[in-house]
Amino acid sequence: MLALRFSGSMNPLAHSKPLLATCAAAALCPVPLAAETSGSEALDETGEASAEANTRRIFTPEDFARFAPRSALDMARQIPGFSIREGGGDRGLGQADTNVIINGRRISGKSNGPVAALQRIPTDEVVQLVLVDGASLDIGGLTGQVLNVITASGGGISGQFRYAPQFRSFGTPARLYEGRVAIAGGGQKDEWTLELANDSGRRGDEGIERVFDAARTLVALRDEAANFNSDRIGLSGSYTRVADNENVLNLTGEVNGFIFRESEISIQEGIIGLGNSARDFRAQEDEYNFEVGADYQFDLGGGRLKVIAYHRYEDSPTVSQAITTFEDGSPVVGSRFTRDADEAETILRSEYSFGAFGGDLLVAAEGVRNFLDITSGFEVIDAGGDFQPVALPGATARVDEDRAEASLIYSRALAPTLQFQTSLGAEYSKISQSGPLGQTRTFYRPMGFVALDWKASPDINIAGRVERVVGQLNFFDFIASVDLDQERADVTNADLVPQQSWVFEIEAAINLGAIGTLNLRPFYEDISDIVDQIPIKGGGQAPGNLPSAKSYGISGDLTLLSEGFGWRGTRLDFSASVRDSSITDPLLGTTRRLSGNDILDLGMDLRHDFQGTSWAIGSSASYEDNAPNVRLDEIALRTESFPGFVSAFVENKDVAGLTIRANVANIADRDNRFDRTVFVDRKAGIIDFIEDRDREFGTIFTLEIEGSF
Repeated sequence: MLALRFSGSMNPLAHSKPLLATCAAAALCPVPLAAETSGSEALDETGEASAEANTRRIFTPEDFARFAPRSALDMARQIPGFSIREGGGDRGLGQADTNVIINGRRISGKSNGPVAALQRIPTDEVVQLVLVDGASLDIGGLTGQVLNVITASGGGISGQFRYAPQFRSFGTPARLYEGRVAIAGGGQKDEWTLELANDSGRRGDEGIERVFDAARTLVALRDEAANFNSDRIGLSGSYTRVADNENVLNLTGEVNGFIFRESEISIQEGIIGLGNSARDFRAQEDEYNFEVGADYQFDLGGGRLKVIAYHRYEDSPTVSQAITTFEDGSPVVGSRFTRDADEAETILRSEYSFGAFGGDLLVAAEGVRNFLDITSGFEVIDAGGDFQPVALPGATARVDEDRAEASLIYSRALAPTLQFQTSLGAEYSKISQSGPLGQTRTFYRPMGFVALDWKASPDINIAGRVERVVGQLNFFDFIASVDLDQERADVTNADLVPQQSWVFEIEAAINLGAIGTLNLRPFYEDISDIVDQIPIKGGGQAPGNLPSAKSYGISGDLTLLSEGFGWRGTRLDFSASVRDSSITDPLLGTTRRLSGNDILDLGMDLRHDFQGTSWAIGSSASYEDNAPNVRLDEIALRTESFPGFVSAFVENKDVAGLTIRANVANIADRDNRFDRTVFVDRKAGIIDFIEDRDREFGTIFTLEIEGSF
């Protein structure tokens, strides 16, 4: 990709608050700022609270000036050894599942999460970015290093913008509507942000697919070209007010429209047995969704009460259609699948925190109501060339869930450098599915965790966590559906239950001094009632529960800084994740990896800023290897050619006050590979056919223009 970046003011930090100068020296501000984020503070040798023991590192905007950041997100992404955990996929709001808080408070949103929130905050409202021990906070669910972004509004309105057109060397129309504009403002007691954005995509690939019979004899060649065009247009914002009595009001919200169009043309040349044909596949979605959240904190009795309300709604009508015509004049073959899905989630949560037993105790209760209401239709072309409806049992249905949970979370310092947090809770849920195949069931599930954060030395932090987790079901898995592109079908399954797991995690954050940082995160997960593809009584297959599975591995992030090696301006970020898994295949009874599980993920970013100039250059590379997706009658694998996706950029941080980046991507000419074996009887090893696909998507040129105002 070619990427250019423009940034509005000549000096991106020119409007920073006077407080920045005060806090620039780490000795002046870290303790009170960290204390703001630490519900359970360590005790120093005199027995007094010491928030500094809970603080891992402190950054000011000046630390990121060389990158010409335009938002708090730009700064957060440049923190050595730190990666933002987006979260948002857990049940309800429950425990915090991200590792970012703003002004000591968690973000009460889901899709409108930490990346969206930080992206709306301009650099001139950022005071400090503080890495703290998660277990030292009175926010359940946080372990390891957590980023607390301290902001302050100086009055007035400031903003930022980004425009990023993109062009590909072949096969795909230009992406001309990618961009965003964000503004922020406030006063002494309140802050607000607002952003209008379009997340646009123009993707595609083309190439040859080979088809083999059971004897692995080539029977057909297919010349294929696919395009995937999307635009997600959204308006999001937030508002925070801190009253004179320290009561805090937070409001967040967003509304989005999502437009998606997919096309795939496949021209088949039959070699043995199969005739020449042309297949035209089309799919589209016109989605509308919104999300609103509000929370209010105030003193009550001897503690502090926080009440949270959240609601999300989405309407997603989709249509897919596949039509095949034959050169020899055979009748046209085709089918169409339509679906209109309405889904919503409503949450009311309360948290009451107070000092107890030498630490902090938080009592939380949450009620949730979810539903998914789907109307579907399936049609095939008859002998006369017209679409006729075909019965698809279980494809029109509604799934409802009512859930309640309660928990106790206790935090305290066991020693000046050792933080402890534990939680004990339980949930009740009732899940019902409408229709003749539906039913209503109730569940009771225990939850909880034990976490420790240990500052082993000034440069080494070790965090450990053991947790009992209840997973979130995908309600779409309950309802029958058809995938026309891959010619697959799932029947309905009303017997799904949420999976549960024991999760064991360790995080070691090592400060390497002037040369950089190293983070290592080994994990092990013992899963029960895991969701995988299973045979359904009465015929067919669908997502369902298997008794158990295991997943384990290690991930890490390494940042190296050239200053520690004797020169200035170069930074290397390397990330790696290696994992394995095991599950008993429901058809064969043998052990295999979890379907589609990541096995290897590698990433590298290299950047050099030329001292005394506004110029920078860099490159990125990524590679991943996945386990096959396994169905009862199919094994499919999506892979990419080595060395994966490679890009390079050149950037000028001051072109009339703007930042311009030109980026060219897919330098190594990576292609998309897809292999699929479809069986007549997988248990007996009888193959129906094999598909082997290689598609190219060319070189990508992106121009990024960023500005501030």
